[in-house]
Amino acid sequence: MNPQLMFLMLLLLPCLALSSEDSELIPPRWDVYDNGKIYDITHRITAETPTGISQTGIGEDYLRLHDSMRNGSDYNFSIIKLPAHSGTHVDAPGHFYENYFEAGFDVDSLDLRVLNGPALLVDVPRDTNITAEVMKSLNIPKGIRRVLFRTLNTDRRLMWEKRFDTSYVGFMKDGAQWLKDNTDIKLVGIDYLSVAAYDHLVSAHRVFLKNREIILVEGLKLEDIEAGIYVVHCLPLRLFGAEGCPIRCMLIK
Repeated sequence: MNPQLMFLMLLLLPCLALSSEDSELIPPRWDVYDNGKIYDITHRITAETPTGISQTGIGEDYLRLHDSMRNGSDYNFSIIKLPAHSGTHVDAPGHFYENYFEAGFDVDSLDLRVLNGPALLVDVPRDTNITAEVMKSLNIPKGIRRVLFRTLNTDRRLMWEKRFDTSYVGFMKDGAQWLKDNTDIKLVGIDYLSVAAYDHLVSAHRVFLKNREIILVEGLKLEDIEAGIYVVHCLPLRLFGAEGCPIRCMLIK
């Protein structure tokens, strides 16, 4: 069977199993599909979803009913308003380079061939930020183009806290430079709101984004998944002019 068709069937099976005559209206919500063959590694967006610009999450007004059947409308119609860099999201080159922002290097310009394909999930030593020495110790083989870095952030469950925590683990500038100079990695994923450690927030981001070849996916949900090789699928909205965007990501074993 065509792999893409099989993938779509796996996603649809739970929905097809639901009977329209079920007496209990309980919406299905999954993190793991088909006994561990598919993992949703996207954090659910709620009022308490963390963002770097707030200590109280994105707030209740991120989703508002503009038209409501309860109030007499023929349909429900919502308006979404949330920070572009909240929850699981992607960075575009214009996030840290004004010339790229002005030139239009937005999320709509990101390469889907980089955002989708074989990926390696690795565990980072828990007592350190990601330095050049740490990157070297991970022994990531040449040819690996997508790596998801699981850190102490996952153990601390920082993405479940609405308060932005500056003590998160991320890349130091030298770690970002080592990755860029010594690996073939073009997609860098991490388990908190920023791929760069707080003290290297600007410098590490600028190393990654300078040549517009590396795509950063931040705020991934990586708990309870074995390290190893998967196929990753990350799909941002085609937001013209946006330097960041919430993204839906999944891993397929």
